[in-house]
Amino acid sequence: MANILVVDDEVGIRELLSEILGDEGHVVSVAENAAAARGRRQAETFDLVLLDIWMPDTDGVTLLKEWAALGALTMPVIMMSGHATIDTAVEATRIGAIDFLEKPIALQKLLRAVQKGLDRGSMRALAQSAAVRSRPPSAGPQGVSNDAFDPGRGLPAFASAPSDTAALTLGPSVLVGPFAHGIDPSTIQGGYPIRGNVPLDLPLREARDAFERAYFEYHLAQENGSMTRVAEKTGLERTHLYRKLKQLGIELNKSPRR
Repeated sequence: MANILVVDDEVGIRELLSEILGDEGHVVSVAENAAAARGRRQAETFDLVLLDIWMPDTDGVTLLKEWAALGALTMPVIMMSGHATIDTAVEATRIGAIDFLEKPIALQKLLRAVQKGLDRGSMRALAQSAAVRSRPPSAGPQGVSNDAFDPGRGLPAFASAPSDTAALTLGPSVLVGPFAHGIDPSTIQGGYPIRGNVPLDLPLREARDAFERAYFEYHLAQENGSMTRVAEKTGLERTHLYRKLKQLGIELNKSPRR
C-alpha cells in the first residue's frame, strides 16, 4: 500500500483516480492546484505524485522545477495532460518526471505507470539505505556508535525487546504483536489492535477488503464514529472515506462491530 498524491484541477479526474488507486489498496490524497499540492507535500511524505501539467495558478512543470530546486523531488512524479506537446513532456522528463500520461488515461496504462513509479521509488530507497550502511561508523550520543541505532540491523546490543511478545502463528491467519502490552494476543496484528483475524487463504482482493474493514472499524470505534477525526487519522478525504466505507459494507448508522 502506497501513499499517493493526485494533483489536478478537474474534480472528475481527482475522484476517478482516487477511486481507481484506492481500489488497488493505495492511500490517495488530492490537491486541486499547485498551492494545495505544496501544502500537502510539506505536511506529509508521498511515495508517488500524479501531477497535471495545465492548472490555473501554477502549471505542473513549474511546480516540478520548484520541487527539484528545493530538493523536495524525493518521490517519483508522473505528469498528466490532455493538451501537452512532446516538447513539454521531454522537458518534464529532463527535470525529473519519470513518465507522462496522456488524457483520457487508459486504466491499464495508469496502473502500469504507477507500479513502475513505485518500483523505482523502492529501488531509490534501497540504494540510499545501502549508501548509509556503507558509511564508516560515527560516534553517537555519549560515544555510542550510531550504527547501534540502525533499524535495519535490529536492536542495539544494550537494548532489550519486551518480554510480553505476542505469539507468531503461521497458518490461514497470521498474528504478530511485537509490542503487545497487556492486550489479548488474539486482538493483535502487526502490533496494533484489530477486530478479528485477517484470513490469508483468501484471494488478495478479498483478504485486503477484510483487512481494510477491520482497519476502518477500529478507527471508527476509537473516534466514536466521528468521520472528521477518522478522516484525519487515516489520511483520507471525507468524500473518499465515505465511498470506501460504503464499498466495504460498513454502515455508519450503527456502532462498529466488535
